[in-house]
Amino acid sequence: MTDMPILLSQADGIARLTLNRPEARNALNLTMCNALREAFVDYDADPEVRVVLVDAAGPVFCAGADLKERQGKDERWVRSRRLASFAAYEAIERCSKPVVAVVNGPVVGSGGEIAMACDFILASPAASFRFPEPQWGTVGATQRLQRVIGKRRAKELLFTGRKMPVEEAYALGLVARLSDDVAEEAESVAADIAKAPALAMALTKQAIDLSEEVALTTGIRIEMAQIERNLADDGWKSGIARFAQSVNSQGE
Repeated sequence: MTDMPILLSQADGIARLTLNRPEARNALNLTMCNALREAFVDYDADPEVRVVLVDAAGPVFCAGADLKERQGKDERWVRSRRLASFAAYEAIERCSKPVVAVVNGPVVGSGGEIAMACDFILASPAASFRFPEPQWGTVGATQRLQRVIGKRRAKELLFTGRKMPVEEAYALGLVARLSDDVAEEAESVAADIAKAPALAMALTKQAIDLSEEVALTTGIRIEMAQIERNLADDGWKSGIARFAQSVNSQGE
């Protein structure tokens, strides 16, 4: 049994976080919750990190919450444990760097919360998605899931607990890209993101997130404020220079 619930590595601006409880199908326990939260707080503060990939060891991305650790516990402990998972999801979601989930196997319950807290999901044909919380006698995935695929589809998945094939998840927009070689696809996507000016990327992410549930006119004001912040930094000039260079090279 592994002692490290997550594995961390970093190179060339790309950080990789691997869920590392393969013997438990990467089920989310309290130790992993705390490790996820701490890792993403650190990523958010690290200027060397430009993008984060979240993947998993073994054939299962995450089999959901580790219900075994709840045996013998009282309601107070379970409530505290759920708050720890919410804090982990929020830390992923609030990270100012782009965060990409790389899914190469089944995703269940809390695994879906981790994946949906990322900015988008890359998946292989081996991926699938289940949200069986009501069948397990608990409540979960009621918020992010409906915001991604819509209220009625979320209800159908939660009420029935059925397994959703990756092709359906892709059609509904839960999965952004479907690739036979998802690991290679993830490396390519991360490299593209890491090349962009960090401030522009962070401001773009923040503008999208802040504008999710506001009127268009308010969203435009948010974007303009981000543009002003970006112009106050010289990083945008390197982006223009790279664009001009790429156009010139294509014309040659």
